[in-house]
Amino acid sequence: MIFQRALRRELISSAGATFTVLFTIILTWTLITILGRAAGGKVASSDVLALIAFAALNYLPTILILTSFISVLMVITRTYKDSEMVVWFASGLSLTRFIKPVLVFGLPIILMTGGLAFYATPWAKQKSAEYVDRFAKREDLQKVAPGQFRESASSNRIFFVEAVSGQSSVVQNVFVNSVDERGTAVIVASEGVVTQAENGDRYLVLKNGRRYQGTPGQADFQTMEFERYSVRVGQQAPVLGAELEAPATPTLQLMAIPTNPARAELLWRLSLPITCLVLMLLAIPLGFVNPRAGSSTNLIIALLIFFTYNNAVKVFEASVKQGKFSFGMAWWPLHLGAIVVVLILFAWRLNVNHRYHPRALLASLKRGKVAAK
Repeated sequence: MIFQRALRRELISSAGATFTVLFTIILTWTLITILGRAAGGKVASSDVLALIAFAALNYLPTILILTSFISVLMVITRTYKDSEMVVWFASGLSLTRFIKPVLVFGLPIILMTGGLAFYATPWAKQKSAEYVDRFAKREDLQKVAPGQFRESASSNRIFFVEAVSGQSSVVQNVFVNSVDERGTAVIVASEGVVTQAENGDRYLVLKNGRRYQGTPGQADFQTMEFERYSVRVGQQAPVLGAELEAPATPTLQLMAIPTNPARAELLWRLSLPITCLVLMLLAIPLGFVNPRAGSSTNLIIALLIFFTYNNAVKVFEASVKQGKFSFGMAWWPLHLGAIVVVLILFAWRLNVNHRYHPRALLASLKRGKVAAK
């Protein structure tokens, strides 16, 4: 049918433009955030691109939901704005006839949202956590970048090196500032090398340098020159077989875990494709606009509805996580209420639009002729 083909073609075009804008905004924000973490020494600079890709996968379900909702709303709003809806109603089409082409357009998005929520997003969160955890467990000197001050994992020592060689574990022109119960110690050396003791502890052996020990503000500083000085560098041993957090746990494993956090995460993943479906149906009756008025109001209302719905799902997720509700009693009430609202809006719009029925239009024309006579 020409009507359905034209509507689907316009929905696809609107979705492409909307997705491009939303994804660009999210990607730019993610890029700024991760670059800031890399500059602050929270993540490795070599992992920035991978972390951006993982973060984009995490946000994709939300972007797809908002894209489908805005696309359907904007297309329906445009048909009202350009008075095309009056033509469709006069041709005998009801507002419910828009449901089928919208669902045909939205079904791939719903399936993609479900696939991302149940499989891709947990994997991305798991890999992102592994990258961050791997960097956090590296030796203090391995985190050091030439020409930058870096804080140790224990937060009581600051390193600065002019040059570093990761292959040979040799650093040149070293500056180390440490704080302990004895005061502040400053060590400078021309060269240092990382060695490992028999018990597994690792040390930075400094050569040809000086050590200054004392309390800032007092004159009793001690100065010592050395040819060889060893500083223990902390290293956190990786925990093998550590339990994954609920957001990073694969869905099949999550279903087998009977804890409240696992059930709460499962509720969130299940809610994403349902939310996508409900909001697309809601956009059909919500897209009404007076042809003489502006269409920006509908977009503002749509954003408020989206964030309200999303926050409501988060509230139910938090309730399950805290043990206030069970999973069986928490996953469906919100969506059922939203579906009831959709049905009410459809009934209201159908009642308002009944005057566009051909018989009503014919009766109106006859009344106009009689009045003219």
